[in-house]
Amino acid sequence: MALSSKEIIAKRVALEMKDGDIVNLGIGLPTLVPDFLPADVRVTLHSENGFVGLGPLQEVDADLVNAGGQPAGIIPGAAMFDSLKSFELVRGGHLDVTVLGGLQVDEQGNLANYMVPGKMVPGMGGAMDLVVGAKKVVVAMEHTAKDGGAKILKQCTLPLTGKGVVSVIVTELALIRMTQDGLVLEELAPGVTLEEVQAKTEASLIISNGLKTMPGFE
Repeated sequence: MALSSKEIIAKRVALEMKDGDIVNLGIGLPTLVPDFLPADVRVTLHSENGFVGLGPLQEVDADLVNAGGQPAGIIPGAAMFDSLKSFELVRGGHLDVTVLGGLQVDEQGNLANYMVPGKMVPGMGGAMDLVVGAKKVVVAMEHTAKDGGAKILKQCTLPLTGKGVVSVIVTELALIRMTQDGLVLEELAPGVTLEEVQAKTEASLIISNGLKTMPGFE
């Protein structure tokens, strides 16, 4: 069965995880990532509303929700605490990875992901803390906006969540890594061409000498 765009993104993001990582997943698409973790990779999921040890979304406790308000479960060894302690973990640099959605990313590694002016939004949640506190920031988003416009830009036009915080961008078309030299296109999704990615990206891309197809989709 062919994977959806969101599943392609989640599957590739899962390969960015290392065994033993402490990981925070944003709402929506990022919550699919655990479904695609390799069998030899175990991560501990952090939820900013007060616990580590988030369990599979398919195995929920009626009295427990994650930071996005979804019913959630826990795994053996999980720990619960107040939101102050939760954000001490975030701000203290104890998270290895955070995975968030994005509205815009630009050539400087800036991220805008919480607000479109003039539209009602529930708030930024913990995103501003997460992108500064986590050791690695993975932006998991569809490559273009609903109107077909570019989301990977020369410069963000929406209010920023964080400046220079992005480590990796994963879309249904490509994996792009932020480096000191700029945005490096490292991988193409199966069946996707370099020309397609360049046509749908406003930002300047450095093409990796080792450009390859995303692994794990054979």
